Amino acid sequence: MKTISLELPESEARKLAEAAELYGYASEEELTREALRRFLDSHTGELQEKFVMQDTAWGLHGKE
Repeated sequence: MKTISLELPESEARKLAEAAELYGYASEEELTREALRRFLDSHTGELQEKFVMQDTAWGLHGKE
């Protein structure tokens, strides 16, 4: 498992702590992991499409 460090403005840190408690997460870290997982899951198709389009453009035109 990889550890990352995250800096937040105080107002967002308070909201994160409140949301973790309100929605029954064991910790702010657990809520953050879940939010990131959901973001990545919902954007995977977009990222794949972007990379395919970039690869296709490079293949057709030789531009990086």
